[in-house]
Amino acid sequence: MSPKGECRSAEHEGTLMIGLSRIAVTLALTGALSAHAQVTTPASSPPASPAKKELVQKLLLQQQPAVERLARSLAEEPAARLMQQAGAALQTHVPPDKREAAAKKIEADVRKYVDEAVPLVRERAIKLMPSTIGTALEEKFTEDELRQLLGWLESPVNKKYQQMAPELQDTLVKKLVADARPAIDTQLKALEANVIKALGVPVPGASAPAPSTTKPASGARPGSASSGPTKP
Repeated sequence: MSPKGECRSAEHEGTLMIGLSRIAVTLALTGALSAHAQVTTPASSPPASPAKKELVQKLLLQQQPAVERLARSLAEEPAARLMQQAGAALQTHVPPDKREAAAKKIEADVRKYVDEAVPLVRERAIKLMPSTIGTALEEKFTEDELRQLLGWLESPVNKKYQQMAPELQDTLVKKLVADARPAIDTQLKALEANVIKALGVPVPGASAPAPSTTKPASGARPGSASSGPTKP
């Protein structure tokens, strides 16, 4: 791999590992912890009982699919952002006859990156669960609270709600888009016009001003004022 390739690889891994730090505060996955909780281990804190540790392990196992989805999202986020930037660059920096081949090459590279990055981030996320989410659960919850939390997460009511959550969100999004679009469209068009004006590019769909067909008077220089009104 070239030095530039190694640099890009290190940059991607650094971006992913920065994103992984969010897992430590994504304790909302348990439905009870604050995302701003700081995980600390007091020196005098007594060790958790075997029963408590067992409850924590059950909670971690129950939440592992959610953490895996989070890890996938974190791994794919930089690639999705890069694809958007590449799409814009294709239109402005690549000749039309070479765009299709370049797009296919970019898609293949992004697919290869995702195939390699997702398992890496997922493995590290699972490895970090006990020392982040697990430690916080041991410190912030009593055994009885952990039993109640585990009972809720495994309850048929919660499972039914989790199954319906995407449908509920989709319904809200559709209604929101339909309701907000009339108000947003006007502002969006104004923003688009201001951006185009700042860039100094022609407005899409606008026709160029027609050239003047008026001929200068005989003997007059182009652009000079007429010496007086023309006699009939």
